[in-house]
Amino acid sequence: MVHFPTDYAFAGPSGPLDLLDLFAGRSQPVLYQFMDAGPDHLCPGCTWFTHGVPGQALDRLAEIDVNWATVSDMPLEQMSRAWASMGWTIPYASSYGTTFSADLGAGGGFLLNVFLREADAVYRTYSTTQRGVDRLVFTNSIADLLPNGRQQDWEDSPEGWPQNPTYG
Repeated sequence: MVHFPTDYAFAGPSGPLDLLDLFAGRSQPVLYQFMDAGPDHLCPGCTWFTHGVPGQALDRLAEIDVNWATVSDMPLEQMSRAWASMGWTIPYASSYGTTFSADLGAGGGFLLNVFLREADAVYRTYSTTQRGVDRLVFTNSIADLLPNGRQQDWEDSPEGWPQNPTYG
């Protein structure tokens, strides 16, 4: 566990937030850092990942004192448009103009972090990116067990096996 500061200012759909607000009264938040791919684009991997977060799972996590939220360096207006167009109901907040993602080590990319709150102290207890995040997508986990795999164009599949665009 690594002590983590809480003095970040986020913008949420209902107004300003700080890191403790993202806990939503729970002691263990999971925060997904959604990559900012520019004003007219969404990161295809982050979009695929977010599509795979089922609402009923978030309800189950809440039962064990876990909150889920997505944070991005995208400006709030851009995030709000994206969430509306995708029909996502996952809580979100913008860290635009802060050092939050850099302090987490996201490096302009995506990242999954788990925190723990003890009174007013916050600790980061887990962090992963790239394939560590990829493994959390239910569809990917099941497809990886199948004889034809994910059938994505990046896979080194035998000649004649089905392959499709990765984020098609």
